[in-house]
Amino acid sequence: MTIPAQRELGGTGYAVSEIGLGCWQLGGDWGALPDGQAEAVLEAASQAGVNFWDTADVYGGGESERIIGAFNQAHPDPQRIIVTKAGRNADLYPDGYRRDTLRASIEASRERLQVETLDLVQLHCIPFAEIQRGAVFEWLDECRQDGLIRYYGASVETVEEATYCLEHTQVASLQLIVNLLRQDMTETVLPLAKEQDVGVIVRLGLASGLLSGKMQKDKVFAAEDHRNFNRDGDAFFVGETFAGLPYETGVDLAEQLKAYCPQGVSLPQLALRWLLDQPAVSSVITGASRPEQIRDNAAVSAMALLPAELHQQLGEFYRQQVRHQIRGAI
Repeated sequence: MTIPAQRELGGTGYAVSEIGLGCWQLGGDWGALPDGQAEAVLEAASQAGVNFWDTADVYGGGESERIIGAFNQAHPDPQRIIVTKAGRNADLYPDGYRRDTLRASIEASRERLQVETLDLVQLHCIPFAEIQRGAVFEWLDECRQDGLIRYYGASVETVEEATYCLEHTQVASLQLIVNLLRQDMTETVLPLAKEQDVGVIVRLGLASGLLSGKMQKDKVFAAEDHRNFNRDGDAFFVGETFAGLPYETGVDLAEQLKAYCPQGVSLPQLALRWLLDQPAVSSVITGASRPEQIRDNAAVSAMALLPAELHQQLGEFYRQQVRHQIRGAI
């Protein structure tokens, strides 16, 4: 089994696997998993050398954190970095941001994850106005000084939000939406993050599964799956689902991207390798509901870099064929 290479997460000193594990699905929000399957995914991640796990307090109402906490207690690994997020639970979002409510959220995550100090807490796509107000970062600093967290960052949705965080805050990391169907972050945000030694965590690297290359236009998603209820941005930011593209359009574009795959390289491998070729990227978190998925994703770390000419072609494809079809802010 190929163990993924590791990169530094900005200035934190953490060595994280290039391919990480996103744990939203473990809480059952995408549809209930069979008994024991969440633990099997975590075990597969451990065996594959995927030491960077991303969760949030709202995934499954805390269930994702509880599963991870129990697994981590039963199978400890000093190299494992568990990242959680705060800011979207009902006590905080959209207008309940106070020192005590944020601290209580962090305390609850500590209990579910069964740790004294959280490795990294990221603000979870909170309103841009709260980021600009700045008090949340003061409160996170207090939590860090009190030993509740080691580092803090922000998961954001747009280029504007990411740029603001880099220019006006002391975040250790940014979690960004970047993929072949949403490339704008590569132009200015990634270079600036690299310059400032801010770790970049990529989410939605496969565009909610579009870049698996297996989606069909008639596919039916579970009622509780965001790919069903947020397809048009009805529940939260439209860019979080299918990169902001209409589903059928995304399926067509993914099919067109297959023509750019080198011989022997699948579309998901192309998509993940393209992300890893970005020097500012620390880790790409990939969701997996089956053990074999995380093993397949981790193997991309061993692939050779894509040719520079192919990178140029993929950028041109995005600018000409994709960008104008994305809905919502970019």
